[in-house]
Amino acid sequence: MAFISKDFRSPGEAWVKTDEGWERLKVLECGGKRKRHNSEGSSYQMLASDSQDEEEEGAIMPPHYHITIRCTREIAGFNGLSEAVKRLDFRRSVRDRKRFHYICAFLLLVSNKGIASLPGSAQRQLLQMVEEVASHVNDSQQHPNVLRGLALKLDQIVNQENQKCWGKPLGSTYLWKEHMATIKRIQRVASQIEIREPDPKAKPQLHELPEECVREIILCIADHRDLESAAKAWDTMAKLVSEQRIWRELTRFHFNQRQIHTILDLDKFKQMGEIKDWKQIYHQLRRTYGVNDDYQFAEVLALCRSCCCLFWPSDGHPCIVDQSPDYKQRLEEAGGQLALAQPVPPAQFLKYFSL
Repeated sequence: MAFISKDFRSPGEAWVKTDEGWERLKVLECGGKRKRHNSEGSSYQMLASDSQDEEEEGAIMPPHYHITIRCTREIAGFNGLSEAVKRLDFRRSVRDRKRFHYICAFLLLVSNKGIASLPGSAQRQLLQMVEEVASHVNDSQQHPNVLRGLALKLDQIVNQENQKCWGKPLGSTYLWKEHMATIKRIQRVASQIEIREPDPKAKPQLHELPEECVREIILCIADHRDLESAAKAWDTMAKLVSEQRIWRELTRFHFNQRQIHTILDLDKFKQMGEIKDWKQIYHQLRRTYGVNDDYQFAEVLALCRSCCCLFWPSDGHPCIVDQSPDYKQRLEEAGGQLALAQPVPPAQFLKYFSL
């Protein structure tokens, strides 16, 4: 007898052939414009521009990814790293200066955990992201140290994998050949990159700026190591870095008033009197409480507590609070907070996946 009903083994997903292989349509629709093959496979067209009317009306779905915080008998979910990276548009976010450091920190954490233990699709996605970092660093002439750190980590991973199973990495031979070609391209870019010196005729130059402007530049630095390096570069900067205001603002940026008052109550700081040595206070606070590394990220992924959705705050996400007036009304009657979201640093982001 013919099997005429819907196959129970099929998830019912619509698949699209892209230049990177087959991908689910719902993944491609989330994140804006992506190239895909047409039905004949001979040319490309933009997924988000299939209908110009929808694009003009802003119907493009912002990057977001719904996650399962915990599984129950009623809810059995699985968070896939490869799908999350695609739906949150990590690869194109590399070229966003607000998200660059977040993406690089994520890549470094994954590399430390071991790329080889990830599924093949996730491995390919992560290496493509590192290659995108290499291309961006080469084009922008910024953050070469980040690229060199990632390239060095990839080299260590290759050496470790070659020692596991008769001098060959575990897994698909074809896949690892593709990975090795990608890693060699990344290392080639990292070794050949050269920072071009600015035009000597460009005006004004840094040493021509007044001290007030240089001071405002220094006040934007959020790392004490960068301040110390700047002091060694130029006498004027050394003079400005030694000012108490610089270290006072840096202290207030990293630590709250309760932490500062706790340190100021110590005997050795009480003896200073009204004139405080804020550099010494900062280092004492740093040794006592530590410095949160999340300050380097201009934009951090956020988790919506209403719909368990990861998203970029600057893009927003389709929240159930906005789409369901009844849910919003019930939430207001219960005294709940609307649009409650919490930041998700890279280390916390990885905890949502089984790595």
